[in-house]
Amino acid sequence: MEDRKAIIIQGARQVGKTTLIEKIVGDRPDVLWVNGDDPSARLRWSDITRALLTQLVVGYQFLVIDEAQRIENVGLAVKMCIDGRLPVKVILSGSSSLNLASSLNEPLTGRKWSYELFALSWSEIVGAIRLPAALNRLDELLVTGCYPEVVTATDSKEQRLREIAASYLYKDILEYGDVRKPDLIVKLLRALAYQIGAEVSYQELSLLLGVDNKTVQRYIQLLEDSYVLLRLSALSTNPRKEISTSKKIYFLDNGIRNAVIDDFKPFAERADRGALWENFMVTELYKHHRNQGSRGQFYFWRSKTQSEVDLVISAGGTYEAYEFKYSARKKARFAKSFLERYKPRETKVINPENFHESLLH
Repeated sequence: MEDRKAIIIQGARQVGKTTLIEKIVGDRPDVLWVNGDDPSARLRWSDITRALLTQLVVGYQFLVIDEAQRIENVGLAVKMCIDGRLPVKVILSGSSSLNLASSLNEPLTGRKWSYELFALSWSEIVGAIRLPAALNRLDELLVTGCYPEVVTATDSKEQRLREIAASYLYKDILEYGDVRKPDLIVKLLRALAYQIGAEVSYQELSLLLGVDNKTVQRYIQLLEDSYVLLRLSALSTNPRKEISTSKKIYFLDNGIRNAVIDDFKPFAERADRGALWENFMVTELYKHHRNQGSRGQFYFWRSKTQSEVDLVISAGGTYEAYEFKYSARKKARFAKSFLERYKPRETKVINPENFHESLLH
């Protein structure tokens, strides 16, 4: 906050970016707040001149641009603020990393601090209500997820999730992704929702949806850039013995996944408990690492003889390997070939009895 660089906060819609910025700037009167969802604001701030920009920020200490990805050439406006030494601290939020990055990366090289905000993490929930209460809500979180509005609601959780999915989930994708067939996004998400933990075939998805492979891959990229999906590549340093081209795709929130297929049955009654547990743990570990500033890479591993590891995290030249089992009675062994080749510093089988150890340190 003390230097001249802009602060950029990215994350899915409805995870609390605006609330966070409001907490930062408080109710002080010297904040100029620009809402990118407002058509008149978009018109005024797109391709803004330096003269008009200077007049607009006079008397303000902060310039907040919310949903900045919806304002064309917003990066150039921020660059003018910084390079022109206008006396305002600029804070931006955005819910589409693809469009926001393309608008900001070049003009703001060396002029920004970038942060990502996700839905609530397990450690944040524990910090708010303490571990015993959080553990009592684990089955609920596995079904309805960790969006702040849903976690804090006392009723209508399912309806809130449906509203988030219907009103916000596809907004930036449809507007900025040049998506000509919006129904394909819905069909693609439903198909992916039933394949959690399985290797995804772009070819099979293209046949199912009746579009080419490139379209499928582009839509998945858009969904990943909009913080809906998390895509893992296969870890491979020996293509002769390990698969190297497959992908696994997870939803960044269990509740959104269940809203997509409209299935909110209680966790104990579900046939997909294992898939929901794996999705929850992969994304919680991802949030945990990112929230702590780690840029580790997330992979899965499988040999051509069908040995596999659910999740491998590579950071600083070392590896951590995880298997996810919802039943604590289920055992898992890590393949000798994996252990000998990658020499992971940690291997762990994670179940509901020990998972919090990996998310609270």
